Amino acid sequence: MRTFDLTPFYRSTVGFDRLFSLLDQSPSESSPGYPPYNIERTGENNFRISVAVSGFSQNEISIVAKENTLTIKGEKAANENSQSSEVLYRGIASRAFERQFQLADFVQVKNATLENGLLHVDLVREIPEAKKPRQIPITTSAPAPQVTEQAAA
Repeated sequence: MRTFDLTPFYRSTVGFDRLFSLLDQSPSESSPGYPPYNIERTGENNFRISVAVSGFSQNEISIVAKENTLTIKGEKAANENSQSSEVLYRGIASRAFERQFQLADFVQVKNATLENGLLHVDLVREIPEAKKPRQIPITTSAPAPQVTEQAAA
């Protein structure tokens, strides 16, 4: 397994600590492959995260957006029907999960929908006017006109 020493970058950069911390995390710390998900770009500033949550109902899923982290949790409620039937083969996963996504600055969660076993979370990037690039006009500094006094003759 490869490891990278990013210590020299910490010394020579300002403001990139979070980026290097994300790169510095080992793959074993990353989230597992359950549940599978897609990330789509639906517009210039619009995104959609689709998570396969088949078997989970709306009240068994929670979505929390805090700072730059989006957390999707699913936990199955206790099923009383499982006492009356015996499962011979369990291929449909019903285990609890927690999936976290790091959001970029100014990305906000707009809405979430659950349809056909897929949870769709719509995101939009809204950059405030103060942070948007603006064009600065260039002016020339023309010399001020000089006023000459005329002497009365």
